[in-house]
Amino acid sequence: MLQHHHATPAKPQRVIILGASGFVARDLARQLSQDKIEHRAIGSGEIDLLHPQSVDQLRAAIREGDSIVVTSGLTPDKGKDVATLMKNLTMAQHLAAFLDTAPCSQVVYISSDAVYDWRESLIRESSTRQPTDLYSLMHVAREQILQSATAKTKTPLCVFCPCAIYGAGDTHNSYGPNRSLRTAIKDRKITLFGNGEETRDHVYIGDISRLLALCLTHRSAGILNAVSGETVSFFEVAQKIANLCGGDVKIECLPRGGPVTHRSFDVTGRIKAFPSFAPTTLDDGLAESFQRLTASQGS
Repeated sequence: MLQHHHATPAKPQRVIILGASGFVARDLARQLSQDKIEHRAIGSGEIDLLHPQSVDQLRAAIREGDSIVVTSGLTPDKGKDVATLMKNLTMAQHLAAFLDTAPCSQVVYISSDAVYDWRESLIRESSTRQPTDLYSLMHVAREQILQSATAKTKTPLCVFCPCAIYGAGDTHNSYGPNRSLRTAIKDRKITLFGNGEETRDHVYIGDISRLLALCLTHRSAGILNAVSGETVSFFEVAQKIANLCGGDVKIECLPRGGPVTHRSFDVTGRIKAFPSFAPTTLDDGLAESFQRLTASQGS
């Protein structure tokens, strides 16, 4: 559950986004601009958290009272091996060394729903963290590292766990709405594993940014699962996309490489934390993503 340090929303003094070029970082910057919240995005070209000098560089760049959103990290498409894990932990080590004494207003860490035990069919913020691969292990370890660092200065830490994020600006081309939209538009086909019967919650990128802005303006601490609460199969998603793109889009099925898994979320915690928040429906999110993708290709 989240604890709000501001019962009534209040603009943070300034928001620092670590990881300027990522999908979430870029859309969050858009949302903060829309909300007229001062912010600064810092990429690895300016401060590379892999290097020890980043600790002093963070001290020079970040002011007392700033709120920090941590999106920096190497995603699975950059590597799934031990070397990638260690790089991500090194980044957390240097960030923690800065946070040990930093007078920040709040830290928001972008984690992942991958940290949860996949054997649980209904996930809540209180669900067991059970990493099953190096990527999920990385997020669990980084959560613990940042919890330890922020506890020393009593800085509120919000652990923000999104499920599968989709939208036109996605940089990972992940399996699901993002990849299906691109292949449907470009190749007039969508490829699924098995019969696409696995069910997932897909959350629109704009909703991620709106929820992050709420966490920042309420100066929230705790865990929040950033999900829509709407669970559909990959086949249903493919059908919706095919309908958006026209009747000539073919849905192909490949042999499945693993067991069928389903995942749903209990959104009670999110509703209690932000009762006025209304998630974007999958139909509306896909339609907006399709419009933006086709517009960008036509420009």
